[in-house]
Amino acid sequence: MKISFTRTVAAAAATIVAATGLVACSSDSKDAAPASDNTTIRIGTTDSTMKSWAVLKDLAKENGITLDITNFSDYSTPNLALSQDQIDVNLFQHLKFLAEYNVGNNDNLVPVGATEIVPLALFWKDHSSLDGIDGESVAVPNDPSNLGRAINVLVQAKLVTLKPEAEGLVTPSEADIDKDKSKVTITPVDAAQTTAAYGEGKPAIINNSFLDRAGIDPKLAVFKDDPASPEAEPYINAFVVKAEDKDDPQVKKLAELWHSPEVLAAVAEDSKGTSVAVKRTPEQLKEILDRLEEQAK
Repeated sequence: MKISFTRTVAAAAATIVAATGLVACSSDSKDAAPASDNTTIRIGTTDSTMKSWAVLKDLAKENGITLDITNFSDYSTPNLALSQDQIDVNLFQHLKFLAEYNVGNNDNLVPVGATEIVPLALFWKDHSSLDGIDGESVAVPNDPSNLGRAINVLVQAKLVTLKPEAEGLVTPSEADIDKDKSKVTITPVDAAQTTAAYGEGKPAIINNSFLDRAGIDPKLAVFKDDPASPEAEPYINAFVVKAEDKDDPQVKKLAELWHSPEVLAAVAEDSKGTSVAVKRTPEQLKEILDRLEEQAK
């Protein structure tokens, strides 16, 4: 590997370090050392306080891998830090985000292991099904990425029909909707305001991160996108490395450990049961990424 995974001799645990700016932080664990003949992998994320990270770290140590975890406070930095050799791998993004980064930065980061999809769901206060929703206006997040996914959720629910030329688009827009053939209309709002619309009794598609803040039980969803569908593939989260490191056995081992029962249980607890574990080969992930990059150009 061009990025050398450091091997040292004394025993110590890696320290989780929080990034406070746009530059990757160094880790205090570089002054300490993992167990003899261990491999240290520097990994970046944006949610290192989740229980799943602590469980993965312990499990990795049992398998001869010491995780040096760096937490970043924004979503733009982990890929830049990886590209600049400040970390060896990152886990924080779905394939669509990675494709947009690669195209926008002329980079070639690649996914090497799938983790999960967090389904995007439709909520309707005091309703347990889609019955009676015809004619309603659904509040949806207005940022381009989430708007496109929200529209596709409604397509999967057979509530919205796209114009023929827009069928299969990863991020359809409001203009791509065939209103005459659709059962509902959409009202794009700021993502944070979708919970307010729900509280007012309007059907709303709400990002997972806003459910807990609003005290909405994820199990109340009346519909959510299918993690096994082609429309959901862009939203597979993955371990990502530089292209030259895609065959590193220790990173592959780390990706395998993510699917251990202990880690999956922690992920379920972190997401309150909303995350759906996904397995894809690196080749399958790369095929999806290539397709998304072509669409992003």
